[in-house]
Amino acid sequence: QVQLVESGGGLVQPGGSLRLSCAASGSIFSIAAMGWYRQAPGKQRELVAQISGSITYYADSVKGRFTISRDNAKNTVYLQMNSLKPEDTAVYYCKAVSTVPRSDYWGQGTQVTVSS
Repeated sequence: QVQLVESGGGLVQPGGSLRLSCAASGSIFSIAAMGWYRQAPGKQRELVAQISGSITYYADSVKGRFTISRDNAKNTVYLQMNSLKPEDTAVYYCKAVSTVPRSDYWGQGTQVTVSS
């Protein structure tokens, strides 16, 4: 089992920045990849960024603005979000992909609101 706890959401003005954190605990040795997803009201949950080892992936909508990183010593994944836009408003979820056994784990979500 893997437990994930997100933090760092909030209200920010357009053009501002936020950093989300996702702290993992439990069977962290089994985690192969971690990612950030978001879900806006009335929309499907979508992948924003993912990291596996040194390989990162970003959705086209956030490339150049968001950066995902991982601190193995702290078992924490970060999502640095710059140049935020109103369309970035959503609940952001952390996800861990475990290989032993093959399972997906989700955090509780953190609200990000971009508004003036």
